[in-house]
Parts: sequence; structure tokens; C-alpha cells
Amino acid sequence: MKYFHLVTPIFSCVAFISLSQCTPYDASGNPAATGTQYLAGYGPPPTGLPISQGTPVNQPRGYWDGDGVPGAAKIRIVRSEQKAYFYKGGTLVGVSPISSGDSTHTTPAGSFRVTEKDIDHESSLYGVIKNRATGQIVNKNADTRKHRAGPGEVFVRAPMPYFLRFNHGIGMHTGFLPGYPASHGCVRMPDFMARKFYENAKIGTPVIVE
Repeated sequence: MKYFHLVTPIFSCVAFISLSQCTPYDASGNPAATGTQYLAGYGPPPTGLPISQGTPVNQPRGYWDGDGVPGAAKIRIVRSEQKAYFYKGGTLVGVSPISSGDSTHTTPAGSFRVTEKDIDHESSLYGVIKNRATGQIVNKNADTRKHRAGPGEVFVRAPMPYFLRFNHGIGMHTGFLPGYPASHGCVRMPDFMARKFYENAKIGTPVIVE
């Protein structure tokens, strides 16, 4: 097996799957008060910058050495380690830090398979409401079940790039990692690693959650 190469990804904060909401945390690991504005990828608190302009200060490290390696893919998620492992033909080719579900909203253990890949996945429930003309956020905790955009406003859904669905509403995707389980069931990953897992997994790829 070749040596792993250290990578330092730059990643955006996003919300989890269409039926869940990840809890926001700032770069120090403290609960953030910015709600869905933060979850929707508008940069680390308190800037509220677009994804293209703002990235979290803490950038966890991951390892990938799987490009060009043959063999069937398999993903193994170890919650006690807060890591995800990517195998090709039995060879470990990638290791990523993750943030899985917290004690109240756990990421269920079991054997699953990737059932959907969506590079530009968006939440069907959560996001922010912005003034269409000025871009000012008027509701940073918008929920489609409770809130509607008014005249001159627009509902911006929370993005979840490189989404790999594997257990009904649960999937893996780019997200903010505070260094411990913090989501409502999602498996958040640094953007670089989420992209590598996405590019190398196929529909039907086994996902083992321990």
C-alpha cells in the first residue's frame, strides 16, 4: 500500500439531510447562536459571509491515497473514533475525521449501502430567508414547515455538497466538524474528503456504521 498524503481541506458548513438539522458550532467548538444561517453555509460566526468568502478557522486533516487504486469500494464509519475509512479491494486508501450524531440524535449502527449520490444536494426543510434586493438575511433559522418568504424575499435552502445517502434520510456530506459528535444524525466530513468519498463511491457501495 502506498503512503498516505496529508491533505488540509477547506470546507464549508452546511446542514444535514432533508429531514434533519445539524447543530451549529463555532470554530472553538462552542454552540453557535447563528442557527440555520450558519448551517446553510454562510461562513463561520459571526461573519455571515457566503461560502466563497468565508471558511471555518479549524480545518481538520484527512488522508487520501486512493486515486488509481483498483478494487471494490467500501466505507466504514467508526463513531467511537469519529473517523470514516474508505477501502478499495480490502486496501485502506482514505481516512477522514467526521462529526456524527450526538447522544440525542445518534447515527444508527448497521450495514447499509449508498442509495443516492447528489453533488449539489439541498435541504427540503431548512435554510435562510433573505431580502432579494439587498441580500440581507431576515430569518436565519427558516423552516419550510413554519416560515414563508414574504414580498421581496427569497428562501435559500441549506446546501449539502457531495451527499451520499445510505440510510433513508441519513447521509455523508461536507460539513463543519467541531471535534466531537454534534449532528442530528448526519456524518459531516471536511470538503476535500467528502469529495473524494463521493467521487470513489458508487450506488450500492457498502457503508458499515460501528
